[in-house]
Amino acid sequence: MSERSPIAWNSMFAGYVRSGYWAQVVSLFQNMLKMGVEFNEVTLITVLTACGKLGDLEMGNWIYEYVVANGLMGNDNLITSLVDMYAKCGCVDTARSLFDNMSTRDVVAWSAMISGYSHSNRCKEALALFHDMQKANVEPNEVTMVSVLSSCAFLGALQTGKWVHSYIKKKNLKLTINLETTLVDFYAKCGCPDRAIEVFKEARYKNVWTWTALIQGLASNGRGKSALEFFNMMRQENVEPNDVTFIGVLGACSHAGLVGEGRGYFISMSRDFGIEPTIEHYGCVVDMFGRAGMIEEAYEFIKNMPIKPNAVIWRTLLASCRVHKHVEIGEEALKHALRFEPAHSGDYILLSNLYASVGRSEDAARLTDEMKRLGIKKSPGCSYIELDGFIHEFLAEDDKHPESQEIYNAIENMMAQIKLAGYVPDKAQARLEAEEDDREASVSHHSEKLAIAFGLIRTSPGATIRVTKNLRICTDCHNAARVISKVFCREIVVRDRSRFHHFKDGSCSCNDFW
Repeated sequence: MSERSPIAWNSMFAGYVRSGYWAQVVSLFQNMLKMGVEFNEVTLITVLTACGKLGDLEMGNWIYEYVVANGLMGNDNLITSLVDMYAKCGCVDTARSLFDNMSTRDVVAWSAMISGYSHSNRCKEALALFHDMQKANVEPNEVTMVSVLSSCAFLGALQTGKWVHSYIKKKNLKLTINLETTLVDFYAKCGCPDRAIEVFKEARYKNVWTWTALIQGLASNGRGKSALEFFNMMRQENVEPNDVTFIGVLGACSHAGLVGEGRGYFISMSRDFGIEPTIEHYGCVVDMFGRAGMIEEAYEFIKNMPIKPNAVIWRTLLASCRVHKHVEIGEEALKHALRFEPAHSGDYILLSNLYASVGRSEDAARLTDEMKRLGIKKSPGCSYIELDGFIHEFLAEDDKHPESQEIYNAIENMMAQIKLAGYVPDKAQARLEAEEDDREASVSHHSEKLAIAFGLIRTSPGATIRVTKNLRICTDCHNAARVISKVFCREIVVRDRSRFHHFKDGSCSCNDFW
């Protein structure tokens, strides 16, 4: 066989692909170019796959320019590979432009584009494109469903995800380990831990990621002891945990208040499994000490860490200080956190809330003034609620929703009723620039309150209201949601940036620690 034949080279590519040696694929192609060896469509598709895996946009762009220059834009297989490559490299808009200009689109092209949106956290667009795919009568495959379910999990779109699950059953799609793991993760991230357990038990095959998805899901939903029970079952099944599994295990110990067990698991990681703790594992231990009120222990643990603590570690300690009203260490935590992220509004707000909780209103006001002086603005809160398969998005003090007037009327009624039940607005949670007379209104119109009010007027009495928040839920909204759940006899599930809050009968699953 001639050394200039692309067939021989493609055989070498195939070997690298089977072994997952993506860098060698690109390197081999570069050698082909230097030697002037001919290549064909199969070669280019293989190299584009490698570029997507590696995030090698430079080589991917070279192939795109070659395709354009050589009149190959009508080759749907090549364009599909380009769509996939650009999507995986984070150039989702470029991928979409290529996708829209394709003459025909098969399931691979649709799946590549939907996956690109999902991996870029542009999940509303992923679901919108999936609906377009259905209108185009293109049957989805396993890759499509994994991306769609992941998008539903990100948005907390329980109804849409349930429909997808039913569709999988109806069409008798093959339930791979990846798809079943995604289903477990989806239900857990939508605040349905019991359903996640059911899906897990129904799964024919499970690997470490399936177990880990359930363990992490149970931990984030406040089911720490159940998470540890499944970890023990995992070990009995001789499934080796990985570093991500232990993040879930340590998180479970934290949420369940099992400090002794958590210490043991942290030591066991390296001793019994050869897994060296990462910054995430250290953060879990800090959180565990903090939740248990062991603020001094958490502080000493950070100071003695063998790796340099980051902003998240110090922020975790600061959040614990806020809950347990430990001002001195809280001030130290803020100093350290600001060295990493000097413009992080959440850190200032945590300490400001801590000051306010111990009656140091002047210090709280000083921090607020400092934020204004430095031009630091609170990160915009955004909350999602899914109703009838449609995702409704709310920003703080938002008036863009088509039913805004009705929502604000509902807010007024809702706030009046919970005040009668003992709720007192925390004006410290208002936007920084709000005047004193407007601070209560500002607090009342936080994004999660708007979403909850919309849920109250658009769902039947007694129905669970599910809200997804992009940031940590503030203390005022947390207090309000507790009272709303009791006054309106509703279970309210709020997923914020770090965990789930299941509000029911005036209490929260987080035990007021988050």
